[in-house]
Amino acid sequence: MRVELDEPKCVASGQCVMASPEVFDQREDDGVAILLEEKPGDELLDGVREAVAICPAAAIRLVEE
Repeated sequence: MRVELDEPKCVASGQCVMASPEVFDQREDDGVAILLEEKPGDELLDGVREAVAICPAAAIRLVEE
């Protein structure tokens, strides 16, 4: 699985960071999400799925490879 983050769509709510801090962080200057781990391990996928579900801007996708 691969995580895709559409940074221009991000509204800097921080929901993804709360759901999966191992995979997402936020830029200090504007709060926009940044992707720390493009291909997270299986143990992190539940958090990533939650981040996808709760992102208010629908800026995160989980893609099967």
